[in-house]
Amino acid sequence: MRAPPLLLLLAACAPPSGAAATPTLPGWEPASDAPWCPYKVLSEGPEAGGGRLCFRSPARGFRCQAPGCVTLVSAGGSLRAHVLRNRSVLLQWRLAPAEARRVRVFALNCSWRGTYTRFPCDRVLLGASCRDYLLPDVHDSVRYRLCLQPLPLRAEVAAAQPELAECLEFTAEPAAMQEIVVAMTAVGGSICVMLVVICLLVAYITENLMHPTFRRPSRRRQS
Repeated sequence: MRAPPLLLLLAACAPPSGAAATPTLPGWEPASDAPWCPYKVLSEGPEAGGGRLCFRSPARGFRCQAPGCVTLVSAGGSLRAHVLRNRSVLLQWRLAPAEARRVRVFALNCSWRGTYTRFPCDRVLLGASCRDYLLPDVHDSVRYRLCLQPLPLRAEVAAAQPELAECLEFTAEPAAMQEIVVAMTAVGGSICVMLVVICLLVAYITENLMHPTFRRPSRRRQS
């Protein structure tokens, strides 16, 4: 049984199996020799197509700083989500060197909880060199569930020995009140500047137009 072309294409960006292993547990950032992360978004629904292969640069040096960011960690500790105030979520994950050499593709499954049932989000396939993914445009006050599962290259191995998925849930807090406060501050500052300009203009008109100063004609010196 041959592997699907998509898995082979994503695996092309993975490090070789004979690469030297790192003696310590790798961090949350990808290796320095992996400048790009190949991924493919598979939309849900009856009209969903195969999607197209895309590339994104990793978020190196990212730091989650409160109050504009909240970090959530999965039960296993290998997956974490940084919920940002701009309605986006940055996912990061890590693997031990021995596990990373066996992985060729990561499958990211997403769903959100409705009133009576759960609704699926777009499914994402990421290359083995990827260690983060940005989930944009999440809805406020909606409970999301994200699961990341490492998949081997061969489909029969994945069916026989499925890898366990790391899952976490989060809710993006509404940012409407914060946007209102920022807008009111900006409008208040503009009004203050306009009032200062109007006061200066009134003072200038009062001083120069309402009370003009008449200069006496200078006497010419008689020769």
